Amino acid sequence: MSLSEANDFLAESEVLHDAIADLPASAFDTPTQFKGWTINDVLVHLHFWNRAADISASDEAAFHDMVAPVFASFQKGDGMRGPENAAIAERGPDLRAAWIAQARDMAGRWQHMDPKARLPWAGPSMSARSSITARQMETWAHGFEVFDTLGLTREEGDRLRNIVVLGVNTFGWSHKVHGLDVPDTMPKLRLTAPSGEIWEFGDDTAGLITGMAVDFAAVVTQTRALADTALRIDGPVAQTWMAHAQCFAGPPETPPAPGTRHIRTD
Repeated sequence: MSLSEANDFLAESEVLHDAIADLPASAFDTPTQFKGWTINDVLVHLHFWNRAADISASDEAAFHDMVAPVFASFQKGDGMRGPENAAIAERGPDLRAAWIAQARDMAGRWQHMDPKARLPWAGPSMSARSSITARQMETWAHGFEVFDTLGLTREEGDRLRNIVVLGVNTFGWSHKVHGLDVPDTMPKLRLTAPSGEIWEFGDDTAGLITGMAVDFAAVVTQTRALADTALRIDGPVAQTWMAHAQCFAGPPETPPAPGTRHIRTD
């Protein structure tokens, strides 16, 4: 038994690494369009939680020790930046090297993990497959602000399906986290993959969402405003879902306002 999603996580990490491979040290302090995070902040966040996920598979006590300061800070309303920055010493090119080296090592070992193995996490435990898929999703989502800041278009692949499926699986969560009743039926999704393949999910009796898979993934990860995508949304259930879609854990988050997340052209 193998965990093929580990290969997708690695591919996502390598695509992001290629985009920043030649960045000079000074560029890592460039603010992005996501909450003013710098490229350093993005890599610190990804490196911290990649390490946390990796440790969760081998030492539950060490995992809880690692993440406890983050959750204590978050509960006080101080966010995650302070504890994450304190835990990761490297910055700039040294951080880039540490992050990608750990991701490569982790992916190589996780390929051989039981996909159904239960691992501790911030809330309920989750499977190894869910854990590594979440790491791919975070790499893709936070990579978005880096590509945008650098004025680059990311090369997508059908590994994106993992993030689309995560968006589908959090249909109920997207409603619950925003205090909304969960509809009985999920709308039909008819999405065009990067390869041109058509991916379909759901039931068209509850509405229809059509368009590019990358646009759907961008909406459920809140890296693009719905209005800034070419998705076609038909039916009230589909419209409510896409207005509140959130495929990640934590408190309810407001999607970006139209026009605020885009590829820089200056």
